[in-house]
Amino acid sequence: MQNASRFDARTTLQTRDGAVGCFDLAAVERAGVSDVSRLPISIKVLLESALRNVDGRLITDEDVVRIASWDPADPEPAEIPFIPGRVVLQDFTGVPAVVDLAALRAAATRLGGDPHAINPLVPCDLVIDHSVQVDYFGRPDALRLNAAREFERNRERYEFLKWGQTAFENFSVVPPATGIVHQVNLEYLAKVVMQRDGIAFPDSLVGTDSHTTMINGLGVVGWGVGGIEAEAVMLGQPIFMVSPRVVGFELAGRLPEGATATDLVLTVTQILRREGVVGQFVEFFGEGLDSLSLPDRATIANMSPEYGATMGFFPVDDVTLDYLQLTGRSEATVDLVERYCKQQGLWRQRTATPDFTRRIALDLATVEPSLAGPKRPQDRISLTAMKSQWRQDLSLSFNKEGPCGSSTVESLVSEGGPARQPTPASGAADPGFDGVEIELGGAPVMLKHGAVVIAAITSCTNTSNPAVMLGAGLVARKAVDRGLRVPPWVKTSLAPGSRVVTDYLDRAGLTGSLEALGFHLVGYGCTTCIGNSGPLPKAVSDAVREHDMVVAGVLSGNRNFEGRINPDVRANYLASPPLVVAYALAGTVDIDLRSEPLGTGDDGKPVRLADIWPTAAEIRDLVASSVSAGQFRDTYADVFTGAEEWQRVEVSGDETYDWDEASTYIRHPPFFAGMELELPDPPVIRGARVLALLGDSVTTDHISPAGAIPLDSPAARYLREHGVEPADFNSFGSRRGNHEVMMRGTFGNIRLRNHLVPGVEGGWTKHLPSGDQMSIYDAAMRYAGDGVPLLVLAGAEYGTGSSRDWAAKGTYLLGVRAVIAASFERIHRSNLVGMGVLPLQFSEGEGPSELRLDGSEIYGIELPDEIRPGQELSVTATAGDGGRTSFSVRCRLDTPVEVEYWRNGGILHTVLRKLVRGQ
Repeated sequence: MQNASRFDARTTLQTRDGAVGCFDLAAVERAGVSDVSRLPISIKVLLESALRNVDGRLITDEDVVRIASWDPADPEPAEIPFIPGRVVLQDFTGVPAVVDLAALRAAATRLGGDPHAINPLVPCDLVIDHSVQVDYFGRPDALRLNAAREFERNRERYEFLKWGQTAFENFSVVPPATGIVHQVNLEYLAKVVMQRDGIAFPDSLVGTDSHTTMINGLGVVGWGVGGIEAEAVMLGQPIFMVSPRVVGFELAGRLPEGATATDLVLTVTQILRREGVVGQFVEFFGEGLDSLSLPDRATIANMSPEYGATMGFFPVDDVTLDYLQLTGRSEATVDLVERYCKQQGLWRQRTATPDFTRRIALDLATVEPSLAGPKRPQDRISLTAMKSQWRQDLSLSFNKEGPCGSSTVESLVSEGGPARQPTPASGAADPGFDGVEIELGGAPVMLKHGAVVIAAITSCTNTSNPAVMLGAGLVARKAVDRGLRVPPWVKTSLAPGSRVVTDYLDRAGLTGSLEALGFHLVGYGCTTCIGNSGPLPKAVSDAVREHDMVVAGVLSGNRNFEGRINPDVRANYLASPPLVVAYALAGTVDIDLRSEPLGTGDDGKPVRLADIWPTAAEIRDLVASSVSAGQFRDTYADVFTGAEEWQRVEVSGDETYDWDEASTYIRHPPFFAGMELELPDPPVIRGARVLALLGDSVTTDHISPAGAIPLDSPAARYLREHGVEPADFNSFGSRRGNHEVMMRGTFGNIRLRNHLVPGVEGGWTKHLPSGDQMSIYDAAMRYAGDGVPLLVLAGAEYGTGSSRDWAAKGTYLLGVRAVIAASFERIHRSNLVGMGVLPLQFSEGEGPSELRLDGSEIYGIELPDEIRPGQELSVTATAGDGGRTSFSVRCRLDTPVEVEYWRNGGILHTVLRKLVRGQ
């Protein structure tokens, strides 16, 4: 689109390859708008996007002025537009996005429009990384067997994605077994500075995975959005957002000996969750950045969703340039990045600190080895406190009581270890304390509460970082040298984020040591962290279920929410890769690794963690000798080619998708069924019932599980009815292209607690007024048959976790028309709006318990014909005895554009109407 700005900002930049065009940020300052140099660098990137894309319609000069006038003390609460340079997707979220695009083409054809108008207008890269499961482990052929099983399960999905690659322009697919999307983005896809049509501009993106923020470590602005928002960006729509607050996070000093980047990010996550940065930008600065490698920065940026921020941004500096060179980017690219960022004021400032909304500081020297868990990433535990915290959680969080039903922690921490302890429910002895005898590998072993049954080096957070990966290998080498082995009940796995990792582990001579401890390569992709941990050995699983045992997983991931990692594993702890190896060796979390031995060596002497922990110098020297630019260039030379199995996948070249009604993976979604070009009448919400009454910290994993499909669930019933055997159920994540499965899985997490059915866990509710207890899906269908609209009532931090569009899509398909919560996480609130579900927020200090609402009431919401962003609305709840409770809520449609989306029935409905009308 021709730039129509009055600022006359177009200029040229001289590079080693000649002159390129760019839009000069200083032009805004010359026009007398504001002092641009004082702005946080992340805000400058938003400003450049607006300045470059002014067209007088979607983006105006007034938008440029609004961003340039950003006030750190009180950012203007008006909306601002942002047009990212590209979109990245992973296959769990990418498949439903492509399904929606295919459905949009079908709907455009039905409405008389041009189906080819439904086409990405910005580059889109989809990385297939979420489909591999750890079915085979602890054996040399685990990678080959898991890859073969992956293709067996997912061939239909892969055929569909290959169709998308041929049917849509600007759409590329990185095949399976290449790496995790965020690591591929960091090591290859990201440019830092992009060029298009002769214009250089800052690389920026949105991604359909919440951990898209990992790229912030490279100085690239980007964050996770729902698939719905990403599709709108693909189709040329800006993201409209409230002008963000920017928190400056100052880092000083250096990490002490023994501390890792993982320990640092767990500390940062704890601090920022406590400070409250939901929906805000965090921008890191200070001399402490000098001691952090680019992968260290990426580790911190990756976990922005865990600390609640929209971004965790690190400005471009010499460390950035060094990483670009290390990862095989061209000299021309590195030169462009340096010249552009310095000319535009996007280079890291050392002598002047930008204006921030507020500032937080951390001395890196205070960071100590840590874990986080057992259920939330922000619940950091010092390694020294891990044993006592585990025993406290066993008693208080998992209701494993002390003698005679006592909850005292003292009974769990006696010197001699816990005695047999009765459960309060039956008074019978709990065998999990003394141990349950099972047979593994032909020999008897004792399984106890706290046994580490999953030890996984996995996820994007840490497998991008050579320091912690080589550190894990060094721990393994020293352990093997001392004669230590991993107990047989531990399921071990190594799932790197890219093939480069195995290259440098091989070069360092550490692969054999990891394999000697069972950490064989199981796949390149997001495995345990997303719930693709695969089944536990049957003997372990049977014992856990029969005796209600609380066993543990230790993983180098970023997520450990309830029910996510594995249905049998209730306590999950995030840890650095070296600590994952250490806990695998110990075989239990009921241990003080600082004082108690991991095991006994070949010499009969105890071996402690300190005996096998590598020094920072050892790790640093090994990184320098084992990691090279050639590894990255070789790995990514044919990144889009894929293995032979991928190359054999055949698809048609049709412009519109030929839906297979027999498919159980890819189905034509009903979102646009019956849609007309004319705007529908304003929504009415009267006579509504509560489908679920939920507490605080309900995650998108609670709302839309990604892991295993329970055998007794409505989704399983559907699959069986369509001829799918349990062995081929795959996961909820892999079935996201089938709305029939996904809506049956919505609110189906095995650990969900719906207060309409107290004391019951899982996807259950009470149908009203009948009082019948049934699955949430079955109740929703009964309500739909009776024409009853539905609500969800919830506490604080509703929708934390992944950018899971199906948490909103499923909510909508179940008939939920509004969610009333004490507070919302950013991505899920946006996704609800994107599906036409109204997010409403209780007044401060109010909620279901304060208002004495038990969910049995009939609800009405007063909706004006012309609703305004942030407007106060009135809700009336009528109890069975006729008593009425009226209360005010705030409409969380935060911008005028969100109001438009909601009135249209969602983002995609809005875009479709505009495209068909030629607007």
